[in-house]
Amino acid sequence: MSLVTLRDIAKEVGVSISAVSLVLNDRGDGRVNAEAAARIRAVAEELGYVPNLLARGLKTKQSLTIGLLSDGVASTAFAGPMIAGAQTVAAEFGYLLMLIDTVGMSGLEAPAVKALLQRNIEGLIVAPDYHAIVELPRVPRSLPIVVLDGRPEDASISDWVVPDETGGAFTATRHLTEAGHRRIAMCNLDDKRYIATALRRRGYEEALRTAGIVPDPSLHVLAKELTAAAAREAARDVLSRPDRPTAVFCFSDRLAFGVYQAAAQLGLRIPEDLSIVGFDNHAFVAESLLPGLTTVQLPHHDMGVWAARRLIERSQESGEPGPVVSQLTHCPLVQRASVGPPRT
Repeated sequence: MSLVTLRDIAKEVGVSISAVSLVLNDRGDGRVNAEAAARIRAVAEELGYVPNLLARGLKTKQSLTIGLLSDGVASTAFAGPMIAGAQTVAAEFGYLLMLIDTVGMSGLEAPAVKALLQRNIEGLIVAPDYHAIVELPRVPRSLPIVVLDGRPEDASISDWVVPDETGGAFTATRHLTEAGHRRIAMCNLDDKRYIATALRRRGYEEALRTAGIVPDPSLHVLAKELTAAAAREAARDVLSRPDRPTAVFCFSDRLAFGVYQAAAQLGLRIPEDLSIVGFDNHAFVAESLLPGLTTVQLPHHDMGVWAARRLIERSQESGEPGPVVSQLTHCPLVQRASVGPPRT
């Protein structure tokens, strides 16, 4: 099926092609008869006319398209909100968002970038599958780049947006101290690839100190993998101690799932005997656990909005580009039923 053209509309209405072009580009006032203009718009609607963006781009030198190069993001549970946030902003500005996911295969990055450049994108969002240091792809220096949920190796060459990992962990731990807990463990991840492990531990310890509690290194336990089974193994030992913690802050909801399992094995009730807070607000975990898991929301939608808006603003700059901007995005607490006061 071929696209409806200006010629088709002009023939149907009985006017010139230039008259149709003026009306559909909102330049017909005073130049095209009002009755004819109304008829042109009606016929365009009836025939399902859509503008040829490629042809328009050749004339205006603007494609009104931004690229999103992701590395496994589209296959994760958090992809929807992130992409939706970016897409909403793109549509607000009249832009098209074009997504290519390399699904973690390094050999796909170069052809993916080439494919996006061939479509004359006006900017590129680079999104790793978790908060990480990112090596930016080779693109023309004039092409603006924003890193979404990551930091460029050289933080002076592109804008970037990440979650406030430390602030989120602080909020989670403070929620436990405000509930009256003093012995609070952290089930962290033993994997140096994740920047968030150190940042979340920092927030956990800052919240303890703020509450007048000296962090106890023996209450910082490590899961060898990002799995419930690994967390269950790590948590079982610390929860078996005579001076066991009354609460646990977990690096992620998946690790919190394992802590739930360890508590069940030891006959501990949640939250009567043990309070737990997670991180991520993973819909398939936090809402499915019983009782529901209180957790910290990773702000994927807000980060997607910020990245797309910043990129479009960059693409519209004239002259020398402004200074690089970075954004720490607030991670709010989502309260469910896994936190209660410690037993006396």
